Amino acid sequence: MMARKASLLCLAMLAGLLIIQGCSKGSYKTKEKRIVRKMLVTGYDAGQKSTGWKRKWGLFFMPPVYAYGPNEGKRKEVGVTADGTKAKKGVIAADINRYPYGTKMYVPGYGWGEVHDIGTAIKGDHIDLFFPSEKEAKKWGRKYLKVIILLRE
Repeated sequence: MMARKASLLCLAMLAGLLIIQGCSKGSYKTKEKRIVRKMLVTGYDAGQKSTGWKRKWGLFFMPPVYAYGPNEGKRKEVGVTADGTKAKKGVIAADINRYPYGTKMYVPGYGWGEVHDIGTAIKGDHIDLFFPSEKEAKKWGRKYLKVIILLRE
């Protein structure tokens, strides 16, 4: 009788682990469609000029706020993208109506990146690559490049 209870307990634990791990539901591989598009590629950094924020005078420690756009006057968390991730190399700002958050792109001369941000001037086939400094962003400049895009199907 004890052996039977132990066997049932082990079986229940194994079934629970399989459900938690997702093994019983099959594979979750996502299919991605690979396309190549000629795009305008520019660079930006977390500074005031690139991301449109300013200091709001007269408040405690002069917090940064949006200088323009739909969030004008609202508090801005500097160095954080539109989807809430930390801005770092590999972050791309794009038109999310065309390239949703999480879209992966390969930009020649920059490498792989992922869409996590938006911009008021970023529309259609124009993307903005994040750089750690204004100097690097300016050095990148403005280029028309063939970009590899992995779109989820």
